[in-house]
Parts: sequence; structure tokens; C-alpha cells
Amino acid sequence: MNVLIVYWHPEPASFNAAMLRTAQKTLLAQGHDVQTSDLGAQSFNPVSGRHNFTLAANAEYFKQQHEEQHAVEQHCFSDDVAAELEKLAWCDLLLFQFPLCWFAMPAMMKGWIDRIFVYQQTYCQEARYECGRFTDKQALLAVTTGDPKCMYEPDGVHGDMLGVLKPIHRGVLAMTGFQVLPPFIAYEPAELSEQERIVLLDQYQSRLENITRDTPLSIPPFKN
Repeated sequence: MNVLIVYWHPEPASFNAAMLRTAQKTLLAQGHDVQTSDLGAQSFNPVSGRHNFTLAANAEYFKQQHEEQHAVEQHCFSDDVAAELEKLAWCDLLLFQFPLCWFAMPAMMKGWIDRIFVYQQTYCQEARYECGRFTDKQALLAVTTGDPKCMYEPDGVHGDMLGVLKPIHRGVLAMTGFQVLPPFIAYEPAELSEQERIVLLDQYQSRLENITRDTPLSIPPFKN
């Protein structure tokens, strides 16, 4: 497969960084091609605006979807957006790897989605869910948490982890057609011993070695 890893963590010595290195090494060893968008290292600008485009559809009034549609038609995305769009089109598996921040992706990663999941190229009114642009692609979230697993159980204080991730799984990935694989969650790595962290990395390696045999999640309709 062609695998795009979209990664963010500000500390190169973090457990997240160790997970990134594990993913890169494991996937390459399995014969997959890998590209990485290390958003921090790239100093990726997460703020969307007119700088996404080199030509304006309407210089007087900014409407992002209108400008995105114009850029798709006229091939006038900025260099940084165009480069990430090429990677997204190239990949068979999109792997987001990040620390959970306030039950969501970190701001820089969410900004990557805001700028790269562009109207008319990644989605439109007629191309969503089972009719989405990316029905031939899979997606995986690899997430670290600051709290232990017991807090993300159905009766835990935070509720079930799949419920926490549902806005990403459904509102970003399933909505654009991705087959969503079960997430890999590294619970509270900062509180683990060195040996426990090694075991966790081994589990991640094993998961990625068998990624082609994963069964996608069934994404139910969104309910409050």
C-alpha cells in the first residue's frame, strides 16, 4: 500500500515520536511505500484563508468552499496545499498519529484537514459517505492519551473511546468515504515504565504488520 502518515507532536523525544518511528520502520519493512507529513517539522500553517490559493474567484468576499472549487478547476492552490493534496490522492491508507487534545485532534492537525480536505476534490454534496471520494482508501487513528484506559470505558468518566473519536471517525473520515479501521490507542504512556512502553510499541508494530487484514468499523448514524 501507499501510506501517508500525518503526524504532530512538539517533542521529538516523546512517545508519539517513538510511535512514528515504529510506524515508518514497520510499514517499510512490510513492503509498503510511506510518506510522512510531520506538521511541526514542516512548520505547516494550520490557519485557512486566502493564502490557500494563488488566484481568487472573488477578491471582494471570501467564501472558502467557493474559492476551493475555483482552485480545483483552475489548479491554483498554494504550493503547501497542493503538495499535501498530492499525498492524499496518492495514499491507500491515511494514518493520523497524535496526542488526544481536549477529546480532539491537536490544532495543527485539525488545521491540516481544514486546508487539505477541499470542496469538490475531497467531498461535495453528492459525494459523501458510501458515495464519497475515498471509498477505495482506508484510514487509521493512532492516538495517545493522558488518562488511563479505565476513564475511556463505557462507564468511565470520559465515556467510551469510540464515542470520543466519533466526530473524527464519522464527520471527517467516513463522511469523505474512507473505510475507517479500529483505532490504536496508547493509554497514558507518560505514566508507564520503560518496559511497559516497549511492550506498547511492540503491540503497535504487530498491529501495523497485520494492517492489511484489519476489518473496518461499522460507522453508525450520528446521534446526540
